[in-house]
Amino acid sequence: MAKLKDQNINQDALSKVAYTLFDFTKKEKTFLLVICILISIAGMITPYTYLAMWFGFALAAYSAIANDSIQTIGTFIASNHQRKWYWLWLFMGLIFVATVTYSWFTFQGDVSYQRLQVPGLDKAPENFVFLQLAAPIVLLVMTRLRMPVSTTFLLLNVFTYKAGTILDVMKKSFLGYLLAFFIAIIVWFLVERFVKNFLKGEAKTYWYILQWITSGTLWAVWIMQDAANIAVFLPRQLNTWEFIGYTGFIFLGLGFLFYLKGDRIQGIVNEKTKVTDVRAATLVDFVYAIILFYFKMLSNVPMSTTWVFIGLLGGRELAIALAKSKKLSKRKARIFRAYSLARRDITKAAIGLLVSLILALIINEGVRNEIMDLFR
Repeated sequence: MAKLKDQNINQDALSKVAYTLFDFTKKEKTFLLVICILISIAGMITPYTYLAMWFGFALAAYSAIANDSIQTIGTFIASNHQRKWYWLWLFMGLIFVATVTYSWFTFQGDVSYQRLQVPGLDKAPENFVFLQLAAPIVLLVMTRLRMPVSTTFLLLNVFTYKAGTILDVMKKSFLGYLLAFFIAIIVWFLVERFVKNFLKGEAKTYWYILQWITSGTLWAVWIMQDAANIAVFLPRQLNTWEFIGYTGFIFLGLGFLFYLKGDRIQGIVNEKTKVTDVRAATLVDFVYAIILFYFKMLSNVPMSTTWVFIGLLGGRELAIALAKSKKLSKRKARIFRAYSLARRDITKAAIGLLVSLILALIINEGVRNEIMDLFR
């Protein structure tokens, strides 16, 4: 009898999974059709290096910024939802143009702030394999599923020819997560416990000015870190026309993203506690910008800004739970909610890391050989 009960439980679980897949397919049939078309195009143009280069770049540009929008412009969109999308786009778009232009002039055609000059990423691809073009398509699907995937891991790992570089990126990213998590706990615990009127009443006008300044600064620092994820498909030094194509396409893509108000993955930001308040958004952006700038100055090794961001949000939720809840029952409920949100975000990010490592092993012979040598 117990065995029959277990079988029923398994059947119910399978039925739910099947229904979920069917429901997703039904709701997302247009999106899935686009994905099928993109996969077909990727398969056809892979042998043609120049076309594959720009096709991969275009996919990486939109998919990376769409997924990482929750980190930088996510709180900006959430706290300015009442404003016209094109003003937000022009503000962030012009900051992007200025930031990459500075890198292009300063580093002789390099738009990545030398993130692509580290060993293992310093050689531009001379030809492409299908899975390298498929990586940003996978990222598009994960973004649609509201998964905060590390674009650094997913896009850079498939081009890295040294396993040591992958390990350096992972170590720097995990350190960023821990640092952001504990800094967030300290900052928001102090704010919630001792600054009683921080989120009470209507925000003064100066808060909106501060928020635009901090969001713009954060966006510029993020570009310095993550422009490499997009430029990895392109030559390491861009000529004038290549630079115009690179900058113009991303500028227009940003406009589409702002028009969609961040698309599906924006929900990860909106579900966090009071993050749509301009004062809370300003503080999130300010702390995040400082952490990213510190790691930018630390070394030229790329890092996953996604892991830093989810660490920041996770620590913030825990600090709010500890500081605001006086009753034990409420405190436990808030801590459990904070734990659940942090666990869900880090699980989704870990899935993206696992996918990127599998792709790196399949694509890059040098990485496979280094890994095999470790076990010999």
